[in-house]
Amino acid sequence: MGWSGRKILLGITGSIAAYKTTWIIRQLKNNGAEVQVVCSPDALGFVTPLTLSTLSERPVFSEFVRSDQGEWVNHVALGMWADLMLIAPCSAQTLAKMAGGLCDNLLMAVYLSARCPVWFAPAMDLDMWKHPATTRNVLELVSRPNHKMLGPASGALASGLSGVGRMAEPQDIVGALDQWWSNDKDLVTAESSATMRDQLILITAGPTREAIDDVRYISNHSSGKMGYALAQVCLDLDARVVLISGPVSIPPPHGLFAFIPVESAMEMHEAVKKYQEQFDIGIFCAAVADFRPVRKTEGKVKKKDGIFPIELVANPDILAEVGSKKRSDQFLVGFALETANGLAEAERKKSIKNCDMLVLNNMQDPGAGFGQDTNQVTLLSAKGITELSLAPKKEIARQIIQHLLQCYSPA
Repeated sequence: MGWSGRKILLGITGSIAAYKTTWIIRQLKNNGAEVQVVCSPDALGFVTPLTLSTLSERPVFSEFVRSDQGEWVNHVALGMWADLMLIAPCSAQTLAKMAGGLCDNLLMAVYLSARCPVWFAPAMDLDMWKHPATTRNVLELVSRPNHKMLGPASGALASGLSGVGRMAEPQDIVGALDQWWSNDKDLVTAESSATMRDQLILITAGPTREAIDDVRYISNHSSGKMGYALAQVCLDLDARVVLISGPVSIPPPHGLFAFIPVESAMEMHEAVKKYQEQFDIGIFCAAVADFRPVRKTEGKVKKKDGIFPIELVANPDILAEVGSKKRSDQFLVGFALETANGLAEAERKKSIKNCDMLVLNNMQDPGAGFGQDTNQVTLLSAKGITELSLAPKKEIARQIIQHLLQCYSPA
């Protein structure tokens, strides 16, 4: 697990989901972590200090002064002690205090003193989650270095309603931590993390669907796995990641700066335009359709005898357009899937699309290509040609980013 000796501050706030933290503490301890619980005063109405201290094997702090002993709780020391601060559940009130820097309880004093990454798992009713004030607070927090949001999830809420607002499930929270602290993450150096921290990374992933009628479309077999793996590696390095994704069957990683689901190439084109002047690194992994029907037929085209012609028109070349407009301080990574003359075609595309680096997939390679859990690719960059052997896509993603960091120098 790689958790031995990890120090985790667990902040618990006033939410019915607070009872779920008992499972989180148990799992963190079982994985070898040290856990120190700090509660907001309202949290203790949902879960008792005795339960929390028994599970964590440490006293639970909720006030600046321990009244039974007259001892001051050193919030600065707690903030410096931790390797990570996890606030779960994070109520709407605490979310607002974090965004505004309001310090009116011990938990907030510890948060403002923390020098470690801070992860938070919102929990509130669906209307509270959708409120513009909450949206503003979330955007403020996820834009801060070393801040990651987990969830919220969708499902039954304490109000009796159903929708988005549930705290991320405890097993998902622990799973995200396990992934972050996995042995694979240890392959990333502190220097790499410092380079990527707070950089805005734009990633496109998955296929596009070009509608023929209301039922049928033109698409390809892209699963999105490679792009999503790249997004996770960048998140592990504390980058701010915007993921623009065509329709896939896998969930987006936790902690994205923005997730923009799209269907067609034109929708992806519009989404990319919103960020093409802002990104520091652009990774264009999506399998965008080259053509779309000139017109979409309303309803369903009825089956007829003979041939039904479909007139096609070219879609915008998103990568080429971004490459033609990119600044000298922006780093652009393209992907190319070839079935013949792969290296020559990759060199040509890298040049005409003004890419700093190009990742070549060859459909002829066993274990590579669409839908696979593994991949093997060739990297073309200023450092020459580098071949990556067949490996899980998560590992290929990590090697791609490591190679990228050898070529990229932030402004």
